[in-house]
Amino acid sequence: MATPFTLVFLIFLVLATVVRLWLAGRHIRHVGAHRNHVPPRFAASIPLVAHQKAADYTIARARFGMLHTLTEAALLLALTLGGGLEAIHNVIAGYWQSLPYGLALIFAVMALSALVDLPFSLYRQFGIEARFGFNRITPRLFLTDLINQLALTLFIGTPVILTILWLMQVMGTLWWLYVWLFWCAFNLLALFVYPIWIAPLFNRFTPLADAAMQMRIQALLERCGFRASGLFVMDGSKRSSHGNAYFTGFGRYKRIVFFDTLLERLQPTEIEAILAHELGHFRHRHVLWRIVVTLLLTLIFLWVLGQLIDAPWFYAGLGVNAQNTALALILFFLVAPVFTFLFSPVSSMLSRRQEYEADAYAARQCDAGDLVRALVKLYEDNAATLTPDPLHSLFYDSHPPAALRIARLEAGRP
Repeated sequence: MATPFTLVFLIFLVLATVVRLWLAGRHIRHVGAHRNHVPPRFAASIPLVAHQKAADYTIARARFGMLHTLTEAALLLALTLGGGLEAIHNVIAGYWQSLPYGLALIFAVMALSALVDLPFSLYRQFGIEARFGFNRITPRLFLTDLINQLALTLFIGTPVILTILWLMQVMGTLWWLYVWLFWCAFNLLALFVYPIWIAPLFNRFTPLADAAMQMRIQALLERCGFRASGLFVMDGSKRSSHGNAYFTGFGRYKRIVFFDTLLERLQPTEIEAILAHELGHFRHRHVLWRIVVTLLLTLIFLWVLGQLIDAPWFYAGLGVNAQNTALALILFFLVAPVFTFLFSPVSSMLSRRQEYEADAYAARQCDAGDLVRALVKLYEDNAATLTPDPLHSLFYDSHPPAALRIARLEAGRP
């Protein structure tokens, strides 16, 4: 039976879905309207055919995203008001109770979501990415990745979920605080474990062999006062032709990782400039800031769940008649994105501000022109549109639009 909370949930779900579809439609029209004209700033460096490819790639992804948005909304309704979660609960409760029941329920919902998402992943990889020449993953490797992901989910997820459910059951009204402390410890441990034990399950990491490049990078690290435990090249080309570079790890276990596709495309000075940008994030403590903010938001979410876990209207309003910790956990994290979607521009704005700061730092450590040339090559190689819809960008883009970012670098603005 519908309750006031049911109506609130439906209003927010419809609003979030409509806004997402509207933003995607705006983005498609805006990119399509600028498809046949390279922005003046890029006319000398990016050919029209590459600009058109980026537009077509962006439009294809946006249209596909609209279908995915509708499917996600339909699945959420099916699990909640459609009685799906209630049905799964009834089946599992007939066989297990307490912690085994909670683990089975959570894994069942995760498996259902993964099965619904699998056709989208297949089409995204072997349809869109292949059509535009980015896909290099084979069906066999795709299946291997799925098996590895499943094994990791079972191996790591089982003890984590069981610990969380146990804390929720035995720690009284302050369970949310104990769960948060455990979650903080787990995530900090993962920062150390991931680069050494998990990432190599999916990619091969080899030490950077170019001696001249090593010397250039070491000189940059010394100028920036940054220590890394190693410089590595990742075989990203076995899955995609997209290029990237990133830091991983924490403390003295930090590693610098370059995609092999990035090293093949950029000049040494351009690679140095890209790395200087990433170092800018560390110099301005952006990585630490993001970790702290993420953990604080997790604390807030868990506290809110702590206020809802014993409220019958919360379960009934989402189509579930039973009431327990596992159901509360699933329901909360199923519907939380619906209520937080409209805050997306705040997160995107803060992220773009950090990107500007990292760019400014890189321009002080290296030639700003090298960073500009590197970014232009990456925009072209990754088929990133140069003409995004401003409102769509405001909601979703963690990086500033290409034209604004490069204009700022060329003007020497901090």
